[in-house]
Amino acid sequence: MTVVATAGHVDHGKSSLVLALTGTDPDRFEEEKRRGLTIDLGFAHTTLPSGEELSFIDVPGHVKFLRNMLAGVGGVTACVFVVAATEGWKPQSEEHLRILELLGIDSGIVALTKSDLVDDDLLELARMDVADHVAGTFLADAPAIAVSATTGLGLDELRRELDTLVARADRAGDRGRPRLWVDRVFAAKGSGTVATGTLTGGRLTVDQNMVVGSREVRIRGLQTAGRPVDAIGPGNRVAVNLSGVDHRDLARGDALVAPGQWHLTDRFDASMHVLAALDHDLSRRGAFVAYIGSGEHAVRLRVLGTETLAPGSDGAVRLFLPEALALLPGDRFVLRESGRDETIGGGEVLDIEPVLRASRAAPDRTIERVVRERGWATVDDVEQLTGERVEPTVGQWLTTAEALAAMRGALVERVEAAGPNGLDLASFDDRERAVLATIDEVVVDAATVRTADVVDPYIDHPYLDVVRSGGFTPPQPDDVDRAELRELVRRGHVVTRDGISFHADTIEAAAALAAQLLSDSPSGFTVAAFRDATGASRKFALPLVAELDARGVTRRRDDLRIAGPRLPHP
Repeated sequence: MTVVATAGHVDHGKSSLVLALTGTDPDRFEEEKRRGLTIDLGFAHTTLPSGEELSFIDVPGHVKFLRNMLAGVGGVTACVFVVAATEGWKPQSEEHLRILELLGIDSGIVALTKSDLVDDDLLELARMDVADHVAGTFLADAPAIAVSATTGLGLDELRRELDTLVARADRAGDRGRPRLWVDRVFAAKGSGTVATGTLTGGRLTVDQNMVVGSREVRIRGLQTAGRPVDAIGPGNRVAVNLSGVDHRDLARGDALVAPGQWHLTDRFDASMHVLAALDHDLSRRGAFVAYIGSGEHAVRLRVLGTETLAPGSDGAVRLFLPEALALLPGDRFVLRESGRDETIGGGEVLDIEPVLRASRAAPDRTIERVVRERGWATVDDVEQLTGERVEPTVGQWLTTAEALAAMRGALVERVEAAGPNGLDLASFDDRERAVLATIDEVVVDAATVRTADVVDPYIDHPYLDVVRSGGFTPPQPDDVDRAELRELVRRGHVVTRDGISFHADTIEAAAALAAQLLSDSPSGFTVAAFRDATGASRKFALPLVAELDARGVTRRRDDLRIAGPRLPHP
């Protein structure tokens, strides 16, 4: 399914045209029908001659309801731009066109409505008038079709052009990151909370867990084009029946997203195009409202790199939101100034979590900038910040060549300064451990990190031969210096459990023995059986079994030891 929005001046026949094409009146409210005026968003769908499904979002044309128009066009990529042949281009025609361009909509059809009410000469003048106004815009080469919702004039031609529009539309790809900007919420009798919107980025399935803001919800049911489905892909109009949230706790502008996939942000850096028709510069002074997705948000603004932006110019801004939103670089927005009640301009989100002060920020959409400004970032963090999954530089981390070289040098100095005893591996964080594995001058021996040219001074400690030869019944280190014993344990050469010391090789042998016992008796073995198999007394068998439990080789179940997650193959 492709979703298109109508656009155009009030009373130019947008809703009547949708009704004629689909058989559904998009004006849902009694007041709209009484006044003959679209107030809020309307929805309808139809099947085109090719068999493709098309969904319409019908938007208000009156300037008083511009916020509702903006909520409807935020998630579409194509439009039917309506101009009445009887009236020609009007102020809201111009504002709607500029808004569509700011939102990145790149394809559409012009419908010259009420064409049955004018003669051929006036119709041609209307065509020329529209062509002059759309010159240089995405509608410059769009077909302009004379239609009448009353007589049916041109409707078949319009349907064929809609088929062509659908065929060349940029279909929404499935990136595995679903997001649905909610544009309508209601309580359905017998079903509970229902939210509707245009799905982008990924699939939704029944019983899937989702989040809206900080609320966890579950999808009870899905509908598209009036029929229930078990799953739905991106690019479709969707009605989602949700459990776990009351309809009064949701509102237009909320985003339904998969848990753990999106970064919620209350500020972002963006490109900014200021409309040339403005009679003043854009500065931080003003009562600004940003329209993002289907939502309207009062924002504070800071111009980046300069104090003001002149009409018709391009620059960058930082916007501060009153609540956190699930955004991605590439999202589009429209900026209005509520005091003057005018559209200022709009642009594209570049950075959803700026870390530099506004005075130093130079945002773009590159992953390189995201990593450079942070120094280090995990691939998971970068995916949330950019929507892109990339190969890590080292371990799970992305960093610059300069930062990696600096850390390598610092780690080598740190290990060299420790001397022959080296350093405990536990003293390094995850990022440092990942880098240690890439340094040729450093080795990790058991739990000790030392320089490669330093021989472990404890590798030939006399107690090691003694404890190794003792096997399952080793002599205890009564004559070994306590500090040396602690170092032998720290380096992983000796394992102490419940006051009994074993050689590390003995623990490996005990694990192999446990695997053999469980191979012979999968239901489990007793401590007595293990003791008999080792030939050791209970004094030694108990700490050995306890060590195996601690390592996950075995697990205790009543009086038996059963297989653990780290049991070796016998």
